[in-house]
Amino acid sequence: QEQLVESGGGLVQAGGSLRLSCAASRRTFASSAMGWFRQAPGKEREFVAAISWAVGRTDYADSVKGRFTVSRDNAKNTVNLQMNNLKPEDSAVYYCAARTLTYSTTTYRSVGDYDNWGQGTQVTVSS
Repeated sequence: QEQLVESGGGLVQAGGSLRLSCAASRRTFASSAMGWFRQAPGKEREFVAAISWAVGRTDYADSVKGRFTVSRDNAKNTVNLQMNNLKPEDSAVYYCAARTLTYSTTTYRSVGDYDNWGQGTQVTVSS
């Protein structure tokens, strides 16, 4: 599998913002629906946001709706997650994921829907 590389994590105060990026190869990015997940210590990996291969259809977990925005930069082969008004409960390792060979306008919410994962980037929100 070709590698996904996340960047942009860090420490921020509650109410602040961070922007995560996920870089993929052109081949992966051009054929994939993309998603963001997160995992806090002792918890299961959970869905955060997704964007379709085409049209740019998006989907969000209720906990982040209105605060997070997912987007694709087709020129740079990256998917971004803009996170605003961060809360301490947003603290987790954030993972980028690709569902490859998916040529549709569908978004995907389940961990099992994705077949290519990044290594994760830590986001810590202090109160």
